Formats: sequence, C-alpha cells, structure tokens
Amino acid sequence: MAKRKTSTFERLQQKGLSRKELQRRLYSADPGLTIVHPNAAGIDIGKQSHYVAVPGDRDRQPVREFGAWTAALEAMAQWLQACGIDTVVMQSTGVYWMAAYQVLQQRGLDVQLVDARGTKNLPGRKSDVQECQWLMKLHTYGLLRRCFLPPERIRRIRTVWRMRGQHVADAGRAVQHMQGALLQMNLQLPNALSDLSGVSGQAIIRAILDGERDPEKLAELRDGRVKASREEIVHSLQGDWKEDLIFELRQAVAAYDFFQQQIAQCDQQLQAYLAALPSGEQKASGSSAGLASAAEKTGKGRSAKRQRKPKGNQPAFDLEAELQRILGVNAKSIDGLDVMTIQTVVAEVGPDLSAWKSEAHWSSWLNLAPKRDVSGGKVIRHTREHRTNRVGNAFRLAAQALFRSESYLGAKFRYLRAKLGAGKAVKAMARTLACLYYRLVTKGQAWLDRGTEAFEQQKQDRELASLQRKARSFGLQVVPV
Repeated sequence: MAKRKTSTFERLQQKGLSRKELQRRLYSADPGLTIVHPNAAGIDIGKQSHYVAVPGDRDRQPVREFGAWTAALEAMAQWLQACGIDTVVMQSTGVYWMAAYQVLQQRGLDVQLVDARGTKNLPGRKSDVQECQWLMKLHTYGLLRRCFLPPERIRRIRTVWRMRGQHVADAGRAVQHMQGALLQMNLQLPNALSDLSGVSGQAIIRAILDGERDPEKLAELRDGRVKASREEIVHSLQGDWKEDLIFELRQAVAAYDFFQQQIAQCDQQLQAYLAALPSGEQKASGSSAGLASAAEKTGKGRSAKRQRKPKGNQPAFDLEAELQRILGVNAKSIDGLDVMTIQTVVAEVGPDLSAWKSEAHWSSWLNLAPKRDVSGGKVIRHTREHRTNRVGNAFRLAAQALFRSESYLGAKFRYLRAKLGAGKAVKAMARTLACLYYRLVTKGQAWLDRGTEAFEQQKQDRELASLQRKARSFGLQVVPV
C-alpha cells in the first residue's frame, strides 16, 4: 500500500524543524536539541597529527593534538577513556584514518566513520580545532550517518582484489608498450593478431628477442586457431630491426612477465582468503534440477569442466565454484553478471547484505538511484553526485554487456537505450541488476530468463493497453484489423 503524502497543514502541525532553523540552532551555544550521544568526541584526521575534541566539562583542555604514530594514538585512546568518552566520530580522510580507527576500536570505543560531505561547516569557519568541535557537536545530537565498513576478513580480500586489478592494468599497459615498439620498427604484427598477449603473439615476440629475424620461421610459430593466414603474418613481420627498439621491446616483455608473476601471487593469496570464509546458506528457491533444465533450454547450460576453465583475466583457480559456496546461490544465473563482477561485489561488501534494509537503500548506496532536489513538494532538479562506487561501476559494466544479449534483460536494455539514451539506460539497467542480485543473495529469489520474446510480448501488451486508454478518452474503440 502506497504511503499517503502529508499535506502542508499536517506537516506544519507537526512543528518539525526546518533545515535553516536546524542549522541556526547548531551554531548557537545551546541548540536545544535532543542529546543522543552525551559521551561523544570528534577527531579531525590529518596526515601527521589529529585534533581531538571532547565536551568542555571533561578536561581543562578539551581540544588536544596528538601525533599520527602508534604511541601517540595509544595516548589519545587513554585520554579519551579518562574523559569518559565511549563513542568517537572521524571523517574518512584518505588512508590516514585507518590506524587511529584500529587503535581506538581495540580499546573498546565505538568508532564511527562518516563521509566528509555530510559534515560540511559554514564558509569561513574552517580550522582543525573548529572542525573537530563541529564533528563532536553533530555526533552529540545524532546528526551523522555511519559509513559502511566491511568486516576485517572482507577487507583483506578487498585489498588483494584491488591490488590484483592494478597489476592487470599494468600488464595491459606493458602489452601496449610492446605494440608501440613493434610498430616503430614497422612490424605490423599487432594488426595481424588481435591480442599480443596470446599464445601466438608471445611465441613470436620471444623468438624475436632470442634473435630470430626470418619472417618465414617466425610465422611458423602461429597457433592453428589464429584467423590471420600465414602469408599475412609473414608480410607483417617484414620491418626495420633497430637495436634500441629491440631493447625497448625486451623491457616491455620483462615488465609483462613481472606483472604476471604478481597476479599469480595475488591469486594464491586470494584463494586462501576466500577459503577461510564460511559457506553460505543455500537460499535459492526451486529445485536445482528445474533451474538446470531451464538453463539448458535457454542455451546457458555448460559442463563443469568448461566452467572451471579461466577466461581472460580470471584467477587461475575455480573462482565460480568458490563464490557459489560463499554466497549459497549461483549469481551467474542473472544475465550480465560474470565471475569477475560477482567477485568485485563480494570483495567490496562481502556476502552479507544485511547492512542495507531494502533494495532502494542498496541501489542508493551504489549511486544508482536518482538524486532529486525537492522544493514546495515538487521536484525542481535532478542532481548528479560525482563519487566513485566500485560496486556500482561493476554493475554498470555488467549492464553494458547486455547490449547483444539474446535474453529478457538484453531486450529490456535495448528498449531503454532507444527510449532514454545510452547513459540513462546503463544506469537504469545497472540498478535492475543490482536489485536482482540483492533479491538473490538476501531472499534466494532465483532469476530465470524468459527470453526476448517474453519482453517483446509485454511491450506489445503495454502499447495496446495505452492505445485502448487513449481511445476510450475520445469515446472510440480499438478494433483489430
């Protein structure tokens, strides 16, 4: 049942504080607001030192500065406990908050990390002392929202996964470096082979570094599955062999090998961290046999051997089976979501989504919900927040992959793209995927693809119903030909 909109009369009878009135009270000596956290402290995080503010009646010097080294953080925790503080608020400033957060949390204090955008002070009133006092005042009256922080075991996975992604990007730049060195020698191998990091490309490049210059012999190293003919590769390997560019190519190959070793080490560490996570409860509704048969009908049934084979930049171990064990469901059943997308979500937020009470809360946190400015009960503008959310971006990339998908979600994405444009359609489809993932993980509501034909039929039914409504408004009737 939809919630009834409150009228202006009812809203005024509630005698709630307006935003300007609330802001005016906050800057007064006695705001007259309800104290939620009487034993609160505020910390202004810095690179070399932190400013800490406690209530004025707790110490003769209610604002103190502490260094960022461990001994100073221990002294800060002792001083806060001596002042009777039980909850502390700090801003998520770079990586400088992490050490202070860990030390204070180990001392038993309730440490709340907040976004700096929700703690803005008035213009002209910005200093380290005033900032920590302002944080303390906002937290005292319960006006700050805690940021989401995954558990420690999830943060370890997140660290390794982000580092692995950086190594993959660096390896890609090394491949681009190889392409540049080859093209400067007029070796058109990058145009004959679509991927220099493949079997054929690496075999030919390493033979060149070993001293082979004969195009005929180099072309014999091509894999039989390469689409380019042997003659094309022979013509592509006729160039100007320069010593300095050969040295540059050797450096690029060495960098590529180094990053591949780093990726392999990250895979080993990631596998160990994932294995330490408990198995998730099997929440998927419906029989597994029924879902498997439906997947085979839609062309998505695959053998276990093929599923375990890594593709592209996927880890060397069976990541899909490990994620299914942790989540308790097969998230790949949702069209558009691949193993890398699911791993990104698990590495950033973990398998437990109980921190988000609803799909609307989840999609808003992902920055996939519309932001509206409302004045006088009317929407006056749609605003766009420029903030990075790795999970939201992963769902956006998954939505873009649906453009050529012959599925229900693929047909829906193409419809939205034609109606709204590419940018809005990607965001809308990303929200759809995020909500389907939320339902699958939290409630076990399995997604079963109904095919493109089902979406087209629903589209025709909606258009026909719209025509019938318009005809009735003019006193007419739609008659089929």
